[in-house]
Amino acid sequence: MFDEASSSVVAWPGRAHASHSRARNPGVPFDLSWIDTLRVNRSAVEQRVATLGTRRSVKKDAQAAWLLKAITCIDLTTLAGDDTAGRVERLCAKARRPVRDDLLEALGMQAKSITTGAVCVYHRFVSTAVAALAGSGIPVAAVSTGFPAGLIPHPLKLKEIEASVADGAAEIDIVVTREHVLSGNWQALYDEMRDFRAACGDAHVKAILATGDICTLSNVAKASMVCMMAGADFIKTSTGKEGVNATLAVSLAMVRMIREYFERTGIEIGFKPAGGVSTAKSVLEYQILMKEELGRQWLEPDLFRIGASSLLADIERQLEHHVSGRYSAFHRHPVA
Repeated sequence: MFDEASSSVVAWPGRAHASHSRARNPGVPFDLSWIDTLRVNRSAVEQRVATLGTRRSVKKDAQAAWLLKAITCIDLTTLAGDDTAGRVERLCAKARRPVRDDLLEALGMQAKSITTGAVCVYHRFVSTAVAALAGSGIPVAAVSTGFPAGLIPHPLKLKEIEASVADGAAEIDIVVTREHVLSGNWQALYDEMRDFRAACGDAHVKAILATGDICTLSNVAKASMVCMMAGADFIKTSTGKEGVNATLAVSLAMVRMIREYFERTGIEIGFKPAGGVSTAKSVLEYQILMKEELGRQWLEPDLFRIGASSLLADIERQLEHHVSGRYSAFHRHPVA
């Protein structure tokens, strides 16, 4: 059903996100000169991101192809106070089969193994998710280090990381200490991140900057660079619990730092917006941002993830509309 242009976006290069085939980021020695001169022009950033939804348009078959690709980049998430093992198991079942079989057949994609990029849960449910996803190749990501505030003692943060890795988490989403950013204590942020990276062992580490809490785009850019210098494999916007979570402006500042780090080191770092990316329309804007700023390879799940839950339901609704011409009710697409 897809034309040549759209199918190129939905190239399925194996389970790159499960095997983490790209080289890890070993980090580099702390160098204050890398961040001292960093400044972000907010008005220029806002002008740039304002064009993403208007200057580029993805329609029809191409849009369906991009949305299918987006599904493979979702970290399907439940981080609620009333989470239960049953809810996590249902979430994992949805991660295995995120799109109804009849829709995949109508799209000509029934032969493809489409799953979400990962399942993201609290440490308590890591072993539950690992068991529910056994044999699927879908990694389990655990939020850690006193998520979401990150204010527990540092030794406990390291123990929490180690416990999640021991339970089978392949990815650890850590939260940085915002005080280090707000006070400009970049050495402390670097040292903290190095400790987190070491505690993760073979598990990939995503550094959550909590951009809604650290006030300025310059702080966002500097924190991004320091975390990458310290060995973060991904940088992530938010916990989803802040008053302001992922925005295109913040994301542009972060992906520009990913590009600069790549130009300095040759190491590719992943990006994860989280919180507020809840519609198919919004995820297309993030995909366009990644492709224009970083290139085609940053549309793959080993370099791009979206922290979301309700997003998947809206994508499935859009795919059903593409196939049938009708929108279904949101409640017909439960996530968990």
